[in-house]
Amino acid sequence: MRDVESLAEWVDPASSALLVVDMQNDFCHPRGAFAKRGLDVSLAQEILPTLKRLMEKARQAGVPVIVIRVVRGPDTAWPALNRLTQYNFGPDFIPVFVEGTWGAQLLEGFEPAPGDIRLDKNRYGAFTGTNLDLILRNRGVKTLVMSGGATNVCVESTAREGFMLDYNVVVVEDACASVTRELHEGTLASIRGWFGRVEKSHDVIAAWEKRGRAPHQGPYA
Repeated sequence: MRDVESLAEWVDPASSALLVVDMQNDFCHPRGAFAKRGLDVSLAQEILPTLKRLMEKARQAGVPVIVIRVVRGPDTAWPALNRLTQYNFGPDFIPVFVEGTWGAQLLEGFEPAPGDIRLDKNRYGAFTGTNLDLILRNRGVKTLVMSGGATNVCVESTAREGFMLDYNVVVVEDACASVTRELHEGTLASIRGWFGRVEKSHDVIAAWEKRGRAPHQGPYA
């Protein structure tokens, strides 16, 4: 990069993508599985207006918006996670993100808009077992603008995977959430030290506006 200090260089609309991770009913909704497990979803609720605005501004700037959903089912079983969840929550734990259920659906208002990319995954990280890397490289993406939840689980896992694949990482701190503020802040500290940048949504949006809208790319550019 010509200027490693400039956020506008990092999130240039021509070479960045906004990843919106797991904004699903089970994670975000007060009637979802996380809430039923006794986990706090209020922080996820707090970021909804900010994240919606970030998504709209990305679209206006020509930044690809990739709406990511985690789903579980018989063909995508993760026994190690089931064992750990049973250990943490007991044998009658409430399953999350089960394919075909309301809980696995995207939260109302966070469905992909025309031109967005929808990606389903079966693990924490969005690169594991998916074609995300291929999608990004075909579009010339160099920087991942990370948002969604949970900050310390799927957002962090995806950011780490992306960094290992040589993508620049920018985590938008007020457009991510976890079940506690401590877990959220812990991930941000780790990202700052070892994996990428942590920025506010208004600064990312201002950087997009400064650079100007990216040239439109056709579906097979």
